Amino acid sequence: MFTIIVAVLDIIVCIALVILVIFQEGNDKGLGVIGGGADTFFGKEKGRTMDNKLKLFTTVIAIAFTVLTVLLFRILAVGGL
Repeated sequence: MFTIIVAVLDIIVCIALVILVIFQEGNDKGLGVIGGGADTFFGKEKGRTMDNKLKLFTTVIAIAFTVLTVLLFRILAVGGL
């Protein structure tokens, strides 16, 4: 029963991690740099803080995914804790 719970949590965290990575903005600004400053100062700051929160949340979810995957491996391959 514990194995099923850990496996389901691992799948949910994996899906959340994929979604968070897709939502993140890339480091390249592309042709937006050529066009000048379309964003205002406050718009840039809001984007940066939101992007920083998203990166932090992605890091936390990635650590949770790693821990759950290692735990699931220990349960299935090694035969228990």
